[in-house]
Amino acid sequence: MRNRLSGVFVMLAALCFITSCVSNKNMTYLQGAETQYALPQGIDQDYKLTVQPDDQLAISVSSKDAALIAPFNTQTLIGGAAGSGYTGSTINTQSGVSYFYVDKEGYIDFPIFGKIQVKGLTVNEVSEKIRSLMADGYISDAIVTTKIMSFKVTVLGDVRNPGVQSYTGQRLTLLEALGRAGDLNSSAIRTRVLVVREENGKRVSYVVDLTKPESVFQSPAYYMQQNDLVYVESNKSVKVKGSTSYTYLSVSSSLIGMLTSIVSLIVAISK
Repeated sequence: MRNRLSGVFVMLAALCFITSCVSNKNMTYLQGAETQYALPQGIDQDYKLTVQPDDQLAISVSSKDAALIAPFNTQTLIGGAAGSGYTGSTINTQSGVSYFYVDKEGYIDFPIFGKIQVKGLTVNEVSEKIRSLMADGYISDAIVTTKIMSFKVTVLGDVRNPGVQSYTGQRLTLLEALGRAGDLNSSAIRTRVLVVREENGKRVSYVVDLTKPESVFQSPAYYMQQNDLVYVESNKSVKVKGSTSYTYLSVSSSLIGMLTSIVSLIVAISK
C-alpha cells in the first residue's frame, strides 16, 4: 500500500512539474534571447517616424538676427482646422516655439511661406525643408528644429493600466508602450498581441509573439507609430476584464476536478 501511494505522489509531482513548465513557457518574454543575442547583432530596420495628418508640430527657428525670426516664433498654434480643437489664437507659454497643426491633406500653414507639405516627412526633413525656404533670400543662417508633439498610442485589453498614452519623444517601441501600461496581467496571452495601424490610408494589423525575440524585434510593429492601437487578449479563464468571480470560479473548478481525480486514483490503486 505504501509503495502504491508513493507511486501516486511521484505521478502527482511529475504532473505539477509539467504544468509548471507549460505555464512558464507561456509567461516568459523573449525566450532564448540570452543565447540568440550573446554576440552583438546589427539592427535590421531603421527607425523612422514620419509626420501624419492631425499631428501637432513644435517648430522653433533661431538666427543671429532676432528681428528676422520674430514672425516664426509667435508662441501660437497656427493652422488649426475646424473641429480640431486648435485655433490660431491659442497661446503657448513655451518661449521661442510655435505649434503647427497638420491638416488632412498633410499641410501646415507657415508664416511668410504659406502652405507647406509635410506629410510623410521625418522631423529632420521638415526642418531642412523650412530651412531651405528661409535660406532662399530671407535668413541665411536659420537653424530650424521640429518635434512631433502629438505622438499617441492606445493600449487596451489585459494590461494593468489600459488607456491612451501621450509621448513627446520620437522613438517608442512596443515593449516600452506595454511597460508604460504597467505590463501584462498574468491572465494575458503573451503569444498573440495585436497591433492595428493606419498606413497610406489603409488599416493594417500585426500579431506579435512576446515570447519569441524574432517575432518582437523583426516585426514592423516593434517601433510604434502615431495612433497605433495595441490590444492584449485574455486567456479563456477570464471572459470579462475585472470579473474576479469568474476567475475564482474557474480556478476552483480546476482544483476540485484535480482533487477528484487524485482521490479516484488512490481508491482505484488501494483496491
